[in-house]
Amino acid sequence: MTAFVVLGVVLIAGALLFVVPPLLRRSLRAGATRDAVNVAVYRDQLRELDADLRAGTLAADQHEKARREIEARLLADMGAGEAPAQPPRRARAAALALGLAVPICALAVYMAVGNPQALLPQTAQGGNQHGLSAQQFEALVSRLAARLKDNPEDAEGWMMLGRSYAVLGRFGEASEAYAKAAARMPRDAQLLADYADALAMAQGRTLQGEPEKIILRALAIDPDNLKALLLAGTAAFNRNDHPAAIRHWERALKVLPGESDMVQRVQASIAEARSLAGSPGGRTQVAKPAQAQGGGRVSGVVRLAPELAGKVSPGDTVFIFARAAEGPRMPLAILRKRASDLPAEFTLDDSMAMAPQMKLSAFPDVVIGARVSKSANASPQPGDLQGSSAPVKVGARSVSVVIDTELREPSGK
Repeated sequence: MTAFVVLGVVLIAGALLFVVPPLLRRSLRAGATRDAVNVAVYRDQLRELDADLRAGTLAADQHEKARREIEARLLADMGAGEAPAQPPRRARAAALALGLAVPICALAVYMAVGNPQALLPQTAQGGNQHGLSAQQFEALVSRLAARLKDNPEDAEGWMMLGRSYAVLGRFGEASEAYAKAAARMPRDAQLLADYADALAMAQGRTLQGEPEKIILRALAIDPDNLKALLLAGTAAFNRNDHPAAIRHWERALKVLPGESDMVQRVQASIAEARSLAGSPGGRTQVAKPAQAQGGGRVSGVVRLAPELAGKVSPGDTVFIFARAAEGPRMPLAILRKRASDLPAEFTLDDSMAMAPQMKLSAFPDVVIGARVSKSANASPQPGDLQGSSAPVKVGARSVSVVIDTELREPSGK
């Protein structure tokens, strides 16, 4: 990530070269005004945003949010009928302030439209690949919080603060910041979805109650909001309303790009919900089928490694699934149990197929995996515990799976 940091510094330095020298030169002219400088900076930043939009590195909604923030800063900085530019000494001070403001604004835009998780520490020493320590990041967040005390009507600022707290894992404070942003932007569906997510994390990783109400508000505003659809499906699944979960997730599939890695995960969640609901394509989990004599069937036992016992609660969900040893990563069969059942005997067979053409009997060798999920989410989440077997033949019995690994936060920018 060093190259990323160097590139960012070079770009910021280039931007300053375009802005600061003209500001100093204009300070020598009696007719130059502070508003003219602000407009020049504003136009430069807008040109950069437009270039990113044309290049495809910035989505349209992200471009619009960043543009609104720049316009708000311009209106706040510009004064009506200001006096001419200050003498050179004062102008040099303004140039210095601008030199500090540009990188800070760049970081603010990155927080709004980038991936702030890349700023989190990735090593035991508390540093990260971008060179920004956790303490430095928290200091920036504290400055933003202090600024909002003086400007409490800054809805975009509250939203940015909520995202920052969520990155730091301070979900209680994140939900409070999101609540203040939502009070000022009640029609922003994405903001409401983020608010519901943070609130659910703050109240013990459950979407029941207020988080689900907020999700429904988001869907009433934008029925195709992807995050709200995924959360609504999860909330319905957790309260055993499998038809509603299927409905939300199927709509999410229509919104997702076809090449997205999430497509298969959502399809697997839909298949599991169908299996539990007894819909076409699956049976209820309670009735263990007696078919598939010697056919597409694998059985065995899932155990939890003793060293991870302290990280599991009895109510945690356990997913047991089979995947082709060579071929598509989509689960061929999936079974749901609770951590209190461990060690748990299992049988996976063709009746639990995720799709008609994706059955256990269609593949010679499979890998059996098991995952403990605190969120009951069919997609893997950081903090989940998992384990898998070596490849086994379909029809094998007494397969042993040990859950012995904890999933970590993904790295990357």
